[in-house]
Amino acid sequence: MIASPSLGQSISIKGAEFILTLIAVAVAFAWPRLGNSWFSAIERTFGKLARQRRLAVAAVGLATFLLRLAILPWRPIPLPFLHDDFSNLLAADTFVHGRVTNPTPPMWIHFENIHITMQPTYMTMYFPAQGLVMAAGRLLFGNPWFGVLVFSALMCSALCWMLQAWLPLRWALLGGVLAMLRLGLFSYWVDTYIGAGLISAFAGALVLGALPRLTKTARFRYGLLMAVGIGILALSRPYEGVLLCLPVAFVLGRWALSGKNRPSPSILIRRAAVPVLLIGAALACLGYYDYRAFGSPFTLPYTVDRATYAMAPYYVWQPPRPAVHYRHEEMRKFYYDQELNTYQRVHSWTGFIPTVFLKLAITFLFFAGFALLPPLIMLRRVFLDRRVRFLVLSVLVLAAGMLIEIYLVPHYLAPFTAAFYAIGLQAMRHLRVWSPEGRPTGLAMVRLIVALCIVLAVLRPFARSLGVDIPESPSAGWANIWYGPDHYGEERARVAAALEQLPGKHLVLVRYPNHTEPMDDWVYNESDIDASKIAWAWDMDAAENLELLRYYKDRSVWLVEPGSQPVPLSQLSAP
Repeated sequence: MIASPSLGQSISIKGAEFILTLIAVAVAFAWPRLGNSWFSAIERTFGKLARQRRLAVAAVGLATFLLRLAILPWRPIPLPFLHDDFSNLLAADTFVHGRVTNPTPPMWIHFENIHITMQPTYMTMYFPAQGLVMAAGRLLFGNPWFGVLVFSALMCSALCWMLQAWLPLRWALLGGVLAMLRLGLFSYWVDTYIGAGLISAFAGALVLGALPRLTKTARFRYGLLMAVGIGILALSRPYEGVLLCLPVAFVLGRWALSGKNRPSPSILIRRAAVPVLLIGAALACLGYYDYRAFGSPFTLPYTVDRATYAMAPYYVWQPPRPAVHYRHEEMRKFYYDQELNTYQRVHSWTGFIPTVFLKLAITFLFFAGFALLPPLIMLRRVFLDRRVRFLVLSVLVLAAGMLIEIYLVPHYLAPFTAAFYAIGLQAMRHLRVWSPEGRPTGLAMVRLIVALCIVLAVLRPFARSLGVDIPESPSAGWANIWYGPDHYGEERARVAAALEQLPGKHLVLVRYPNHTEPMDDWVYNESDIDASKIAWAWDMDAAENLELLRYYKDRSVWLVEPGSQPVPLSQLSAP
């Protein structure tokens, strides 16, 4: 979990999109027939591809994968820099070495940090899905980011497949393309290692895509795909997964009792047996993971870590926990200054109402941006539209679930990504036929905003060279917009690379000055700290440092002080 960003930052890059969107809307009103023949020719070609269902789904995923590889010279493989990044990388390293978790390190107080559980075992506090995907990427491709990239492509394909069950085929393909442009190529979902956003969005698309197909045909494969989606949600974002599955379960229950295409009870039971067993197996795997990592199959991830370090709860009705003694100032800043202050602000009506609107703004800006906001003027028609009524009701269930949570970052909403895009595309369909005074203004507006999304995606890798400002720091509000973070974490990677070239093993003491960026983390380690070439530790008081240096007497000792460019690296003499 990371704290929700503010909306007052990163104004330059958001402002550029806002201005271009206003221009596109103005052009649609002034010259609604501009480029009509050109757009019509493109739409005919697009429609031919869309009618080939499987090819369209495959094309969206392959394009996402290849395009992201193609822009690597301008958008390189991301470096870890956030608490969540290193926490998930710890899980990936653990799984790569064939372990479910790790024993508590002997000198663990020197290595503890945000979102890392140290007792009863040394492991990420998060659910295991993101770590498993990144472990697969490291085993198969040599780098954990490739696991993230593969799921970026799978998410876009699954979203296109889901939309084919709810909307006309060319709109489904358009949805897959927009998801690729806005989420699959540049968002923080693909440009960091946090959140399992891509994984749970993929799972949510499987569930929502299987639902209408299952109730229409009752085929086994759709029940199996739905079970796969539910199982992945259990291993990635179970709370939001439950919010998604509640309305789905209601529809399935009503269909099983009185649906038109419902098979006989005996056939229904046979076809449901394997999917139910698959969901049970996913829950059993989660229970085993919880047992090994946290001591009990009923102790979920987050629980131990939050009880140990956090004072602020997750839900609005919960009181704050007792004060915690923090050994390291950076951890106190995060849990007390940042999290607890947010909780206290939300825990009053004067703070709660603005926070609700902030959450709405974050949601719209991340999933739609300014470019895709104009179609939302048709939301009233969408709410009255029977085609997507179930999806609208599902999003209302999500909204109720999010109201009672203190924090919101876009990947919390990831299981509902396909629902968001289906509703947005249906709004675009209504906008397309809007003709004030008999002029095709709505048609022109839809065409121009789609073209604008393509232009923005083409220009995004070159934003810096074009003079468009991107936040200089990871905490500068990038999590609420689609552009994704810039290439951060370079100084830690530079220091690590320099030490890797030196003989022997190394111990790096990290001393943070007061002005250090709060999300620029350095004290994170591999799953087996004693065996690793570099061990990163907090610079504590003289007695505690001496204890650590005696334990690692065979290592060269270094001191780094993040906060300057470049970060100085100083070798210390043995005590």
